[in-house]
Amino acid sequence: MAIITEEFSNEPQTGVVTNQPQNAGEEKTAEKEKKTLLVPNNGNGLDMENHAWTQTLEELTVTIPVPAGTKSRNVVCEIKKKSLKVALKGQETPILDGELFATVKVDDCFWNLEDNKTISVLMTKFDRQNWWKSLLVGGPEIDTQKAEPEASRLGDLDGETRSVVEKMMYDQRQKQMGLPTSDEIEKEGMLKKFMAQNPNMDFSNMKMM
Repeated sequence: MAIITEEFSNEPQTGVVTNQPQNAGEEKTAEKEKKTLLVPNNGNGLDMENHAWTQTLEELTVTIPVPAGTKSRNVVCEIKKKSLKVALKGQETPILDGELFATVKVDDCFWNLEDNKTISVLMTKFDRQNWWKSLLVGGPEIDTQKAEPEASRLGDLDGETRSVVEKMMYDQRQKQMGLPTSDEIEKEGMLKKFMAQNPNMDFSNMKMM
C-alpha cells in the first residue's frame, strides 16, 4: 500500500495572494482613522467635558468653566510657544496641560476670567493658513474638511458692511478681555455729557453701564 505524504514549505508565499491581504489591511486602517475624526462644532473646534475650543484661521479660543466665585489670583494660565497649561490653585490636577497642536504667537495671546466663572484663553496662531485638528497633541481630532471657511476678507466688503463687521470684531475682542463694547462706551459718554450739563441733579444712585 502506497503512503502519500505532503510536503510543507516554511518559505513565505509571494505574489498576488500575499499582497492582497496587506493592501486590504492598509485600507481598513485608513478607513478606521477617517472614522475617528470628529465633526467640528459651530466654531470649527470641539466641545469637551471640561472645556471647549473654537478657531478661525488666525486665532483659537478656549473656554473653561470653573466654580462660580473663582478669583483671578486663583487661576494659573501658562501660554507658551508650543504648550498650554490652565489650572486652579489648590487642585492637584491641571484642567489643561499639554503640547499645543501647532505654534502660537505668545505676545499676541492672553487669558481672561469672565464673570468669575469662565476662563477664556485667546491665542494667535503662528501659521494662519491652516486649521488645527486638535487643541493639544494626542487629543481628539476634528475633520478639518468639514471646517467652515471664514467670512470674506474685510477688503472685499463695501464700506457700510465693512464698518458693521469691524464693529462686531471690536466688540467681540472687548468682551473677551472683559472690557466695554462700543455701544457701552457710547452710552457711558452720553451719560457723562448729560451729567456735566446737569450738575444740580443727583446721580449718586446711578450706575455706569
